[in-house]
Amino acid sequence: MLNTLLAYTSLLLASIPQPKTDTTGNESFLLIGTYTKNADQGINVYSFNNVTGTLRFVSIAKDVDNPSYLVIAPDKKHVYAVNENKEGGVSAFEWDTTTGQLNFLNKQPSGGETPCYVNTDQDGKYVIVGNYGGGSFSVLPVKEDGRLEGPVQTIEHTGSGANKERQEKPHVHCVVFSPDHQFLYVSDLGIDQVAIYNYQQGDVQPLVPATPGFAPLAPGAGPRHLVFHPNGKWVYVIHELDGKITAFNYKKGALVGFQEISTIPEQFKGQISGADIHTSPDGKFLYASNRGSLNNIVIYSIDQKNGHLIKKGQQSSGGKTPRNFMIDPSGNFLLAANQQTDNVVVFKRDKITGLLKLTKQEIKVPAPVCLKMIGSN
Repeated sequence: MLNTLLAYTSLLLASIPQPKTDTTGNESFLLIGTYTKNADQGINVYSFNNVTGTLRFVSIAKDVDNPSYLVIAPDKKHVYAVNENKEGGVSAFEWDTTTGQLNFLNKQPSGGETPCYVNTDQDGKYVIVGNYGGGSFSVLPVKEDGRLEGPVQTIEHTGSGANKERQEKPHVHCVVFSPDHQFLYVSDLGIDQVAIYNYQQGDVQPLVPATPGFAPLAPGAGPRHLVFHPNGKWVYVIHELDGKITAFNYKKGALVGFQEISTIPEQFKGQISGADIHTSPDGKFLYASNRGSLNNIVIYSIDQKNGHLIKKGQQSSGGKTPRNFMIDPSGNFLLAANQQTDNVVVFKRDKITGLLKLTKQEIKVPAPVCLKMIGSN
């Protein structure tokens, strides 16, 4: 009787589907930052296959308030998330690449209200956080175990812009290092500038204003996010308020504009709200997302000789308010996070034309607003 029961139990266990481990190197983990409404929501983790475009739920880090922007540390063992609220905070997590779990380590003040962007230096020694509501950004040291210390430097911008409703004061929206990590670029929606700082690694307060100290944009532009081209020669900035993109030449820290191009159709009369911007891994194409009335992703080819953008097309984001999107490292797919429709949509990329094609892959996630990907090994 016992042998029969054991045999039946073994047969039953064998019939239960077991999690499959990818051995081909095609699997990555997708981390999704969100706006949270309760303690059961937080940072979602999915596995992603860069051949099929399929997504599978893995885990969720709960009880973290509005982790609306994430950064993966250079050591691939830690993740940092802003806590986008009035008090302003940054949370540190340990990342288990075997199980796909985020384990909370600690939390520190961000040095200003409503932080919306977080980054690290190339060695993972400092976390830099941009405070949208505070019009400031702060430097937080990282301990050896990945935990954060409190801010050791906070820089507040001053001034205002032409749009009295949206530019009544500074609004820092992103903090991005140059490829050589000698400079930090801070786009400020409120004062129509990309501020430039020398990064002096090893100093207690590592940031000092560069010369020149900023790159100006058109009045009322509202610079939001920026991206360096993979060749390190060009920088592209998306404007939230007028829906345009400014292209800059980058040389020895300075940014010199050479093109301004619109993401908005001619004769458009709806609400404008530019959001995110990324280049393809091969540097041949640039993509920009619009929220507002458009809810699309606009596609440009990049002239490889001079960096100029040429519009190639546009694609519905598959939802409403594509606050953030990403291209997976293989370049095969683009994933769009639609905040208002609670979905992440997967598009197949044509690497020759740059155009996007909707796949059948889509997941439901409450208020997804940031996508980051990390290898599974």
